[in-house]
Amino acid sequence: MKGFTRREFLRTSGGGVGLAVLGAGGLAGCAAAMKGDIAPKTGRRVVVIGGGWGGATAAKYVRLADPGIEVILLEPNKEFVSCPFSNLVLSGVRPIESITFGYRGLRRHGVRLIHEAATAIEPDTRRVRIGEGYLEYDRLVVAPGVEFQWEQVDGLAAAKETVLHAWKAGPQTVQLANQLQSMPDGGVFVLTIPPVAYRCPPGPYERTCQVAWYLKKNKPRSKLIVLDANQNIVSKAGLFRAAWKDYPNIDYRASNKVTKVDPSTREVSTDFGEKVKYDVLNLIPPQRAGTIAVQTDLVGADKRWCEVNHLTYESVKVKNVHVIGDSTIGLPVPKSGNIANAMGKICAVAIVHLLNGKAVPPMAPGNTCYSWVNDREAIAVVNAYKVEGGKVVQIEQKLTPGQSVAWAQNADGWATSIWNDILG
Repeated sequence: MKGFTRREFLRTSGGGVGLAVLGAGGLAGCAAAMKGDIAPKTGRRVVVIGGGWGGATAAKYVRLADPGIEVILLEPNKEFVSCPFSNLVLSGVRPIESITFGYRGLRRHGVRLIHEAATAIEPDTRRVRIGEGYLEYDRLVVAPGVEFQWEQVDGLAAAKETVLHAWKAGPQTVQLANQLQSMPDGGVFVLTIPPVAYRCPPGPYERTCQVAWYLKKNKPRSKLIVLDANQNIVSKAGLFRAAWKDYPNIDYRASNKVTKVDPSTREVSTDFGEKVKYDVLNLIPPQRAGTIAVQTDLVGADKRWCEVNHLTYESVKVKNVHVIGDSTIGLPVPKSGNIANAMGKICAVAIVHLLNGKAVPPMAPGNTCYSWVNDREAIAVVNAYKVEGGKVVQIEQKLTPGQSVAWAQNADGWATSIWNDILG
């Protein structure tokens, strides 16, 4: 096993590590054509489900730590589109291409990619199903992100192709940006925020800033109504409220949970019985762990999120299966990209130690989260953690004193660095 120190392992971006690509670095073919044992196992193997911020990181870092371990990553999408910074696409500050990347870097590290979705997990036989085929594993990493609870908003399941969430960066991000641009001056944009917990706590409030900035600049007679199911802004509240002083077009309504949507009348209903008309609607639904985590019963009593061991991220319910990223709960951390990236590294360290018969070192994640409040300025929060008694605990949280161009420049640098850390 390669001798990284914990600090080196967490900080390295993978530069200069010459890992040979296994074959073409991927396995071709569609799920329907895959039958039986897709790739017979010849040694130690880790399979990773989901190539987002957590899964891609875990796949890369297992290979960095021990090139003798085969890593297969299951990710149906052929491109990685970053959720952080996607709000800037809505406002036209960034093009979608600037947050879209390929997986070539992972292949260079010897990660084998299959661009198919895992359809089932069989823990008893340590198999992952892909259509009619399967892959065997020694350790499995499940990083499926979030899925939406469509049924919690009446009418949403039937309208989910036209009522946009844009909460998984990609085509809907561009579609919502187009709807915003096409909205007449004087129109009403309605943004709804689900109850916690959900992916990226400050994300809806950053989106509020970006939409309000765009409207102020391009459609000054329009307004933005924000219907928040929570009692208050759930992250960076003081900083966002200060930023919103520049946007008199924001009508923020706390404790307004959306219960119904009717596209035929272009209105949403709240739990107060109020009906709110819209020209453009961005409805962010309530969320839970990705579907495969629920199907495998990795979720807890709430049937939404997965509890894990704080040192290894192994499921508390299923042995040899690790869960990272937004699907987890129980740690005092936000569902953020930075946390998913940190979980991916720590989980990789743990898996490599376990497969080599060594004790897992205690390692705590860290979190930095930037939010853009206009086209040039950002705010940020930094969370520090430690491991105490086998549990992750928060030891400090720091907020920027206000918004500034300097913090936005830091945000750009952070994004470039972490994208390279995940995929480079």
